[in-house]
Amino acid sequence: MKENPVEQPCLRRRHLLAAAGVVGVGVPLVAACGPDEQKHAPPKAGTELTTTDEVPVGGGVIVGNVVVTQPTSGEFKAFSAVCTHAHCLVTKVDHAIECPCHGSKFALVDGSVEQGPAGDPLPQVDIVVDAKTISTA
Repeated sequence: MKENPVEQPCLRRRHLLAAAGVVGVGVPLVAACGPDEQKHAPPKAGTELTTTDEVPVGGGVIVGNVVVTQPTSGEFKAFSAVCTHAHCLVTKVDHAIECPCHGSKFALVDGSVEQGPAGDPLPQVDIVVDAKTISTA
């Protein structure tokens, strides 16, 4: 039997167009499913976060994607507000930094894990305390 040579280029073109369609839809879809690095990136250096009066001793405040804590009077720390377990934003800071998604808790003093499922500490954000203003370093 003799094959029809006209069908080969058409068939190849059809496969090429189908593959291009999969790539054209698949790549943006996969990119959209990944973590949003811009959303979770810490603010640029020099960004004012809060004032010392706003941060309770033994607690903290959430400013965007940063948690500013005051473990003891006059000691200020800052960490990413993005939970290291499932990348949810923490929502509560009262004696511990708490994630609402799966119940992870982190220490006010160093961001270490106090209760899982998170396995990694919250990344520290460098800050500068100037008079009453707390800014990123």
